[in-house]
Amino acid sequence: MAVKKSKVTGWLIIGAIGVVFGDIGTSPLYALQAIFGVSHLQFTSHDIVGAVSLIIWAITLVVTIKYVGLVMRANNNGEGGIMALIALMNRTKITKTKKAFFVLLGLVGLALFYGDSVITPAISVMSAVEGTRLIIPEFTPYVVPLTLAILIGLFILQARGTGSIGKLFGPIMVLWFAVSAIGGFIQILHHPAILAALLPTTALTFFIDHPIAGFVAMGAVILAVTGVEALYSDMGHFGRDAVSRSWLYIIFPALLLTYLGQGALVTVHPEAIHSAYFLMFAPELRLPIIILATAATLIASQAVISGAFSLTQQAIQLGFAPRLTVKHTSSNEVGQVYVPFINWLLAALVIITVVVFRSSESLAGAYGFAVSGALAVDTLFLLLLMRRMWHYSMALVVIAAAVFVSIDIMFLSSSLSKLLHGAWMPIIIAAVGFTFISTWYKGHTYIARERKRVEGTLTSFVTQLHHSNIPRISGNAIYLGHHPGNAPLALHESLEQLHEIHENILVVTVEVTDKPHVPEQHRVVFDGLGHPNDGISHITLQFGYQDIPNVPRALALARGAHAEFDFDPFKATYFSTVTQPVIVRNHRMAKWRKSLYLFMQRNANNPTDYYRIPIDQTVEMRAFLEL
Repeated sequence: MAVKKSKVTGWLIIGAIGVVFGDIGTSPLYALQAIFGVSHLQFTSHDIVGAVSLIIWAITLVVTIKYVGLVMRANNNGEGGIMALIALMNRTKITKTKKAFFVLLGLVGLALFYGDSVITPAISVMSAVEGTRLIIPEFTPYVVPLTLAILIGLFILQARGTGSIGKLFGPIMVLWFAVSAIGGFIQILHHPAILAALLPTTALTFFIDHPIAGFVAMGAVILAVTGVEALYSDMGHFGRDAVSRSWLYIIFPALLLTYLGQGALVTVHPEAIHSAYFLMFAPELRLPIIILATAATLIASQAVISGAFSLTQQAIQLGFAPRLTVKHTSSNEVGQVYVPFINWLLAALVIITVVVFRSSESLAGAYGFAVSGALAVDTLFLLLLMRRMWHYSMALVVIAAAVFVSIDIMFLSSSLSKLLHGAWMPIIIAAVGFTFISTWYKGHTYIARERKRVEGTLTSFVTQLHHSNIPRISGNAIYLGHHPGNAPLALHESLEQLHEIHENILVVTVEVTDKPHVPEQHRVVFDGLGHPNDGISHITLQFGYQDIPNVPRALALARGAHAEFDFDPFKATYFSTVTQPVIVRNHRMAKWRKSLYLFMQRNANNPTDYYRIPIDQTVEMRAFLEL
């Protein structure tokens, strides 16, 4: 559930630090190294201070001002993330064409997040494991195998959930940020001239002096703000106040000290650039620091993987993805879910990524495009909401657009400059993901429209019933509907195939709202669309896009609340429709996309499993619909 206006306690802040900031907090392991790796800058004091200044002002503008200051205002009952933005967009007064555009834009953002979910675990864990070479140089050949072993173990543990180990995340990440800040502070004392990086003029001067190198460097500077999308998506777990305070009072200062410390070290010892983070510490401290870094990167990876599960569940609920198996891993936390298919797909892609790139330095070339793309998508949604929902003046919106769109264009274009150095990978992942998601959404929309046409109204069905001598058998039946006021296809099929229907029939329509959660006491809506004199009633069950739809449980809670529904839903007979799309010649979709939709539809869970209906009490009726 979203945390709304709750008291911000120390433990709440510690919890936010553990879950929300893992990705962005481990970026110092590879960000500065990546900048010098891709831009070929010289290790002069001017270049080093300029590179650190670029990082600092990217974090300031993108994370502090854009996300913490503005984007986090765009919350849906406390929840953030791309699905929240889509829900908020649907409430604005814009044309259907514009809404369709922003829905597609949101799907692009979702696809880009999946690309990020593949690369983050690979680069984070590998960058930590590579630190072992400082202690045991002979360990270099074993970096990749150990990285793979750790990552495989992480994905195996996903099925058990993160409830128990999640309690350790906060203290570990607090220790990580404290150690990083102390290490950086000590290095700053040795070379205080690095503090010039805090001035915005330093970054501007650097860009003016090195326009080409500065542009290329921005493709690596983006690594310093990776995780900002997770920061926004996980906001609902702790509340905007806790996340904001954690960032402003703890995380932001710690990251500033860490990057400044690395810059100070590299200014004096340029050869330290390959492991600048670990070399900030004395040799005798490096082994425990490596262990702490590995733990921190696992936490960062866990946050991204969990985010992929959560977004997948939300996409399924809103009709953007086929029904997949979604398992709860906690009896207390609604948001802790596990999606086996996504878990093992990510595992396979992460393993391939590690084997192909083999070092965090090489992975840095692949990293960044998915993040910059997601940042650009959020910016466009933000500008829409600023004008249409918050009613900001046009002048303020134009200023925000000038600043944030310029940064996004620079990030995107500089990331594309790394196309031959690995940026192709997240582009391919995002493109494939978008193809699947958009194909499902389009095909699902057409099938739903065709289904509604064939169903007809419940009133028409009852009229037809009056003019026929269909036998009514004793007992209670529950039919799953898809459109309020319409007769489910299963009800039509019962007449045509079984030639009989039950005496008491309850038509249940499941509706997913644009809210993240619907309280159980408000879940059932008796909308009066039924026909009790004919033994047929209709109700609507409303779920939020983060709720798991359990129809029998929802009906049990509503039992007795209405005169026409007073039977045990765990003993009734359920009827659901399994639609079988049939490809016909039309211009709705390309033939290959129709075939792709059929493939996904065949491999999706049927309604019985998805709605938690007892399989031994369910009759599935098959219906053919044109696509």
